[in-house]
Amino acid sequence: MLMAHPAVLNNLVEQYETLRLLHAEAGTEEVRDRMDELARTLCVATGTADVDTALVAARHRLPGARPEDDSLLTATP
Repeated sequence: MLMAHPAVLNNLVEQYETLRLLHAEAGTEEVRDRMDELARTLCVATGTADVDTALVAARHRLPGARPEDDSLLTATP
C-alpha cells in the first residue's frame, strides 16, 4: 500500500478537524461537501473505510506518534 507523506496527512487532519468545528457552527452545504471530500481522501490515504478510523490511523503516522497504546498502561503509585 502506498503511504501518504506525514505532511500531507497532517494537513488533511487539520483541515478536517477545522471544518468539523465549522460544520457544528454553520452546517452549510459547502462545508459538508468539503468534509465529505476530506473524509474520502483520508480513507484512501490511510487504507481505511471510515473517517474516524482514518483519523486515528493518520495521527499514528505523524511524527511524534507513540507506537504503544497508552490506554493499556497503568499508572504507578
